[in-house]
Amino acid sequence: MFAFLGSDRLSKRSSHQNPDIRLKFPENCSLAKASDRLLLINHPSNHMVIFNNRPKLALISLTFLTLITGCAPEATQNSSSSSPTSEPAQVSTPQPEPPKAPPKPLLVSPDNPDPTTNAKIQQYINNLAAQGFAATDQGVWMQSGTTLLANHQGTVPLSAASVTKIATTIAALQTFGPEHQFSTVISATGPIENGQLNGDLVIQGGEDPFFVWEEAIALGNVLNQIGIKQITGNLIITGKFYMNYELDPDASGNLLKIGLNSNIWPEEAETQYLTLPPDTPRPQVEIQGAVQVIPAPPANLQPLVRHYSKPLGELVKLMNMYSNNMMADMLANAVGGPQIVAQKAAQAAEVPPQEIQLINGSGLGEENRISPRAACGMFLALERYLQPYNMTIADVVAIVGQDLGVLEDRNIPKFSIIKTGSLNRVSTLAGVIPTQNQGNICMAIMNIGGELDGFRNQQDNLLQGLLTQWGSVASPPPEVSPTAWKNGKNSKSEIIKPSGT
Repeated sequence: MFAFLGSDRLSKRSSHQNPDIRLKFPENCSLAKASDRLLLINHPSNHMVIFNNRPKLALISLTFLTLITGCAPEATQNSSSSSPTSEPAQVSTPQPEPPKAPPKPLLVSPDNPDPTTNAKIQQYINNLAAQGFAATDQGVWMQSGTTLLANHQGTVPLSAASVTKIATTIAALQTFGPEHQFSTVISATGPIENGQLNGDLVIQGGEDPFFVWEEAIALGNVLNQIGIKQITGNLIITGKFYMNYELDPDASGNLLKIGLNSNIWPEEAETQYLTLPPDTPRPQVEIQGAVQVIPAPPANLQPLVRHYSKPLGELVKLMNMYSNNMMADMLANAVGGPQIVAQKAAQAAEVPPQEIQLINGSGLGEENRISPRAACGMFLALERYLQPYNMTIADVVAIVGQDLGVLEDRNIPKFSIIKTGSLNRVSTLAGVIPTQNQGNICMAIMNIGGELDGFRNQQDNLLQGLLTQWGSVASPPPEVSPTAWKNGKNSKSEIIKPSGT
């Protein structure tokens, strides 16, 4: 058996920080030096005690020494001490922290919904059935806190359309964090002389899903700032570089080539330029060569500029406001693909994996299926995930009556945090409705069968009717209000200083 104790000396003196403490061992314990680092004590019981030269472990090891070998040392005070005797050194054993209580389940049992609300939902389903839309193609889930308000096929995965983007939102935030900024590195293969880059301009993409005309304009102005007005070589694209939501790197490269040179801007670029501050310069970077896409960056690059995207929290807010399919698919790919998105979302929402089945991150295609219960679970999971960042779901999903985008034409209760979805035969919506009497209600409605405008109107009427029962709020409560979480973070292009400067 072994115990480890710090000791610098062979005088049976402890190397503990108090130099006046000496250790006296019984006569039947013999002392031997094994090395400059080890001290051996032999005991008649044939136990061996090894003293290791590690002072911080000394006092703890004394306790083990007594228990294991029976060689109990006595602690005495040197005559220089103010007290003739002292108590044996006491070692306090750190107590483990009590286990944290597991978080409460996000979702309630699917049984025993509120009779009043559930009756209204059944009436809604019956009205759709009377119009020829099968009840088995419809799904509803509504809950407030620990109370189930309504459930019609709530655990059945149905075509979710763009409600799928909430799954992508959760997966992206969990993977990267809300403050993450995607970076694009711009480098040169030659020297800069008299306003001319004698070589290629190389773009190393970093999966930025929102590199648009405004970003190209900002980049062009920074290139002008460091003295580049003309490039004799090619525009080289490597890595995952997207511009204006183009997945094709060659198309993105040609858009960037245009965006860097205001002399050849199309009308769309001119329109976006007018949204920028009035004193924004018009960039002029002429690229004489062609766009080339290569699998890996060339050797001996000189980095010039690093462009940072908007923070991810803002990116997913924009994606959800405008239901941007290309951004959603780019983010899903950055996470690892739709299967990873589905896995992460189901785990976060605390539902079985079969309740979230995805073929992409955008919701395009009826094969993307999510149960109404899972849709609610994703919103509740988002709320829980964002709390440590002092953020709310209003920071990442559109607010009815406050944000632009696809909700502007809907009559959904004001201040609701909602994601809608539409396909040829599918109309869905999910989110949180703040109310006076029931608090924040998490709900999802999924309708399949056609007649999109009819579905939307009936969904809006249903929610407005229920709001008369639940009570509307004059302003959103803090837990569903947007926050100033960004702390000034925004997209930007920074000049990379050469090493050694």
